[in-house]
Amino acid sequence: MLGVLANAAGIVLGSLVGMFVKKGINDRLADAVMKALGLCTLIIGLSGALSGNPLVMILSMVAGTIAGTALDIDGHMNRLSDRLSKRFKAEGNSSFSQGFLTATLFVCVGAMAIVGSLNAGLKGDNQVLFTKSILDFVTCIMLAGGMGIGVLFSAVPLFLYEGSLVMLARLLQSVLSNQALITEINGVGSLMIMAIALNIMGLTRIKVADLLPAVLFVPLMYALAGLLPL
Repeated sequence: MLGVLANAAGIVLGSLVGMFVKKGINDRLADAVMKALGLCTLIIGLSGALSGNPLVMILSMVAGTIAGTALDIDGHMNRLSDRLSKRFKAEGNSSFSQGFLTATLFVCVGAMAIVGSLNAGLKGDNQVLFTKSILDFVTCIMLAGGMGIGVLFSAVPLFLYEGSLVMLARLLQSVLSNQALITEINGVGSLMIMAIALNIMGLTRIKVADLLPAVLFVPLMYALAGLLPL
């Protein structure tokens, strides 16, 4: 769990630094940097998405989106962020929600969070999570500089998410050691990273939280795809 703790700490420290230097970042600079960050994120997501089986990705995304929309995950996360905003009396409720949701999805969804947690659980290797903690530290400086304290609270779902993956990997070691399956999970997660990037650049308003269950459908779709005579 050391890697998970390091990742959460990176988010908290990055957010604090971002809020501290917020006054030194004008709106024009913050907007330009966020768009550049979104573009880099898009490339990262694209490279990961291309590694998966298109059939598995499509089936998983369709099933996951149906489930996520039915469960209204995005709505629940918005209501959670609203409660946190009121609890800590944050100024600018919509800004708090935007920061919390954007940062949570950014740091939780993607190849590094999944692979890093699986490596930590399966092999005790925290290298990927340590690397991710540095990247999230830099990212949260910019996010918190533009969106405020809501970004800091993304450390909580990040800790729960990666911690759960580490524990799950330890329990299901024989199943999750399948490298091909991990590749498919990474592909679906990377597609969500692309959606986050498009939102950051202001090109779309995709409810990425409603896509999250797609990751859970990957093992099933991977097994089904293996039965097809392709």
